[in-house]
Amino acid sequence: MPPAWFAHPAARDWTCAPAPVEGLDFHAALPGYAATPLAELPALAVRLGVGRVFVKDESSRLGLPAFKALGASWAVHRVLAGRPSGEPVLLVTATDGNHGRAVARIAALCGQRAHVFVPLGVSTRAVAAIAAEGARVTEVDGSYDEAVRLAAAAASDDPGAVLVHDTAWPGYEEIPSWIVQGYATLFAELDAQLGAEPPGLVVVPVGVGSLAWPYLRRGLDAATEVTDRDSEAAVRELAELGVSCGPCGAAALAGARAALTGPDSVRRRADLGLGPTATVVLLSTEGAADPARPAA
Repeated sequence: MPPAWFAHPAARDWTCAPAPVEGLDFHAALPGYAATPLAELPALAVRLGVGRVFVKDESSRLGLPAFKALGASWAVHRVLAGRPSGEPVLLVTATDGNHGRAVARIAALCGQRAHVFVPLGVSTRAVAAIAAEGARVTEVDGSYDEAVRLAAAAASDDPGAVLVHDTAWPGYEEIPSWIVQGYATLFAELDAQLGAEPPGLVVVPVGVGSLAWPYLRRGLDAATEVTDRDSEAAVRELAELGVSCGPCGAAALAGARAALTGPDSVRRRADLGLGPTATVVLLSTEGAADPARPAA
């Protein structure tokens, strides 16, 4: 059976307000800032049956191995801008790895403390990386959702603490929206790197801590599902082509393959309005956890 497919033709007529332009200037002023590479992969274009394929490689973003540093830094900047100057703040979050490390790094850069809750199953290496940024780490004997709950409770119990989390719920939406705004820098870079001709398709991995799901829900032309096995195969394929990528980032390639190849690809290409000469951009949102072992 082909993977589930959702097409949304009305997305062609949908627009949204632009992201705040000051985010790019803020990020450009941070130590170590550089636009992440946009790598062209001709062999992948042949395999997918399109004109050109580019991968926006977020394996090294502000010294960290994922795009999450963009959102975390902008949100922390906004949080601190709203507090009295010189008042210490404890930044609290929950994470499976990359977001928590980003919050810890930015907290240290700003002279603040961080407390990061990690759920059961997060690797010892990932926990150690967060702690090495100077954060207090609490390992939760439970799921990611339980870690989120405990982080929110800890922040609410401490008047000097602020929850800086990338999952939103009713009543907790402003800071997650700042995190999403921070990711706009990635797309500003992408526009500059591509030049005048826009791509025919941009493939975005969506999940917890995603790029702006309420906007994507209304603005997506289509969505598909990918399995863990699909993502792991994409990790290996991208590694062979010289792109360091973890399974979440590789989900973009897995999704492109589900859309553009296989028995239902003619209809799916028609849903996307995608011809054989189209340019496709894959957002690879994280590097491999261990470059020597590209697929766990």
